[in-house]
Amino acid sequence: MDTAAVVEASQDPAGWGLDLARSVIAVVVWLREHWWLLVAISASLWAGGEVLVRHLAAKASQKRMALELYPAKHFEPSLEEIFRRGIQLARASGMQPWWAPRRSKVVRLAFRADGTSPFRTRVEGPAGAERLLTISAFGPDVRIEKAEPLLDEQREHVVRAECVVRGDPIATLREVPLEPDPLQPLIDGVADLRADLGDLAEICIDLQKAPKWALRTRRFQALATARQRERREAEQAARWARRDAAVIDDSIGHQMQRLFARGRTAQAGGRGLVMPSPHRLDRDEALGKLAESAQLVRVQILVKCSSNTQGRAQARMARVMAGLDVFGERAQLSPRGFTFGPLRVGADRWPFLTSFEQRWATGQCRAPRPNWLRLDELTGLFKPPTRHARLPVLEAELPTFDFDDPKLLLQGVYRGPDGRRRLVATRAEQTLFEVAVGKAGGGKTERALAQAISVAHGGGGLLFIDPHRDSWARASTFLAHEKLAQRIALIDLTVAGDEARVSSWNPIDMHRHPAGVQVADAVVDAFATMLGWQDVEAPRALTILTEAVSVLVAVNQAACQQDRAQDQATLFHIRPLLTDAGFRTACLTVAGSRLDADTHAWWTSTFPTLPLDAFNVILNPLGRLGRNPVTRAFLGQGVGTYNIRAAMDAGMVIWVCTPGNTPNDRLLLTMLARDLLRAGRSRRDTPEDQRRPFRLYFDELITLTGASPETFAEMVEEFRKFKLRVHGMTQLLARLPRPVQLSLLQNASSLSTTTGSRAAIAAITAEWGDSPSPERVVALDQFRHYASFTVDGRRIGPLLLEGPHLDDDLKRWARPAHRPALEHAALANAQAQPIDKAAATADSQLDRLRAFVTQAAGQIDLNKQTDRRTEGYA
Repeated sequence: MDTAAVVEASQDPAGWGLDLARSVIAVVVWLREHWWLLVAISASLWAGGEVLVRHLAAKASQKRMALELYPAKHFEPSLEEIFRRGIQLARASGMQPWWAPRRSKVVRLAFRADGTSPFRTRVEGPAGAERLLTISAFGPDVRIEKAEPLLDEQREHVVRAECVVRGDPIATLREVPLEPDPLQPLIDGVADLRADLGDLAEICIDLQKAPKWALRTRRFQALATARQRERREAEQAARWARRDAAVIDDSIGHQMQRLFARGRTAQAGGRGLVMPSPHRLDRDEALGKLAESAQLVRVQILVKCSSNTQGRAQARMARVMAGLDVFGERAQLSPRGFTFGPLRVGADRWPFLTSFEQRWATGQCRAPRPNWLRLDELTGLFKPPTRHARLPVLEAELPTFDFDDPKLLLQGVYRGPDGRRRLVATRAEQTLFEVAVGKAGGGKTERALAQAISVAHGGGGLLFIDPHRDSWARASTFLAHEKLAQRIALIDLTVAGDEARVSSWNPIDMHRHPAGVQVADAVVDAFATMLGWQDVEAPRALTILTEAVSVLVAVNQAACQQDRAQDQATLFHIRPLLTDAGFRTACLTVAGSRLDADTHAWWTSTFPTLPLDAFNVILNPLGRLGRNPVTRAFLGQGVGTYNIRAAMDAGMVIWVCTPGNTPNDRLLLTMLARDLLRAGRSRRDTPEDQRRPFRLYFDELITLTGASPETFAEMVEEFRKFKLRVHGMTQLLARLPRPVQLSLLQNASSLSTTTGSRAAIAAITAEWGDSPSPERVVALDQFRHYASFTVDGRRIGPLLLEGPHLDDDLKRWARPAHRPALEHAALANAQAQPIDKAAATADSQLDRLRAFVTQAAGQIDLNKQTDRRTEGYA
């Protein structure tokens, strides 16, 4: 009975509840007395969990990879392409092992300016996402390559910042258009970065998928906030309604209305009110960017600016943050931290510094709570710079010209975003062909002269062909140095008067033993090109000239073999060869076995059948050349001083001032051009590593190429193989012969244009994709030009440059007092003689040649007779 009673009592609900209450009270009392134990256990569990999470996060962060993005010049993505890239990045952020903590599931976009490139773009993420991230949503317009680890030296001054999204928590950032490039403010912020001062700027944007549980919490809070706001607004509206009604009831007008109201009982109370009620809450409007979870990400934005110079890092940080302000509207990106008077506590100070450096180094994401954004808010940051971005030109891309470095070729003056003026240059070995277009007086020749002068001072060889002689008068002031005087030769064909001095050139001179066939072909091709001869239209003229030149070349070979080079034939001796039977017979005898059997047969069988007027087409141009005292003196010497092949090999500086644009002048220019082409091709007899680079400057290409377009086209197409570089200047590209235009534009390492008419410069801007537009180029000031260059296999520009001015930029080389001495030395190096003396020598050259061939032919006949007698005796 006692046991049953106890069981029954214990099963009494009231007793059970009382016991439970007593137990709870006992636990509470114990916890109050031993609270420190609960705190210690909680802290230990939290610390242990944090250590474990950090260890796993560090382990996962070690398995990361980095990619570098290289956009093409014409890169212009659409919004859809950028958005798809953002989806790729968001997807890649979660491709970590299952055990990896959320903080390590991150993809980082890094923008870096360190002096090696204007704005490098990197993507860092989990190693398992490499295949996904290597597939570019931008197609072939962006090249993606595996990036090397970044190794930076420690800078003396470092400034850090972390961006927080401030403002309405459900509001979006501003929708920034793609043109101009959304990255342009950031690019401008680092545009004046100087690597020599240790400047460095980096922006890291870490993306992470938004966790669902956190999103639900944010949505609940957003809806609660929206409901509270609606209730407050409804209550405030009701208070104002009651206040307005009370004011109306107390007004004199209302009291008078009640007093004089007839037929109605005056109301004791106030006016009837309809109290406003809260509006129905629109969920999507209340949640804003949190309404949809598909493209929602957490974002961590870290910025670090460094420098070895005091104040530059702080100034850079201010510019970068100003660039991020472009994305602000109802929500904006602001630096994390707070301010106490003049003291700013941010990422550079405790308690944020340690966390910042740890996240920066490991790539982990601990984004601030408000940093929830949709992918379409960040489209401007998911891509590298596009064609609409104005990228600065850094020294690492386009070197600064060094007066003491012969490997650099001066190009012009570039003004950086900070206004700093520097002479820029390209690498000489990479600058193969240059084309400069623009109106007269725009600075084309001045720029070419600056280049040529710097090449000469650097020990390089060059040929400058100037149709007007103005360039020599301009350049000689800066070339008047003793060390250069022995390498400069002046060939001036614009002189007049008997006292003027002129050099000499024999196009068929053989005393340096060139290939006879090539010499003859160069002369014949020059005449045929200038006079428009073709095998179909003028076969007889071509044949006569070819056979005549071949005989004279063979005669000159014989004269040089007998050490009688001064008795060589010139082009003016084609006339006696064709018209004087005795002279012709002696020349054919001297040529002898140097001519093949077909040539001998032509002279013995075909030539006698030709009428005398068949020779006029050849003799008339030669007669015009002979009647000009300058050209007669220049071409009438047996041994010529001008030898462009020897000048190439010796690194000479040859200045050729050609006359005007008459038929005589064009024929002379054509012969010089064909000889230049022959000499260039002849360098194949020298091993490539032993060929000395040589530059050719052609001013007024319209004049120089008009008579021989194919010759200049072949130079541009072939001279690269022989280390010959061509620089051409012209006012109108359209006036150049079509073959020359095509060859120049196809092979140009440097392309530039000054101002001019829209039609004239449209051909150049079209090569740049009309960026800049022809209208912008037309508006250029004098001595300003746009130019594009090839540096390390990449096109740089087009850039806006100022043409170098000799009096300002090369004044260190100016020696105006030494100009007369330089000109005297240059003429002496060219072995120039007074025109009257040279003309007299040319007039007597036929007598010397006749004496030589007569003597040589007689000796040959005597030897033949002796040989016959010897055979008879035998």
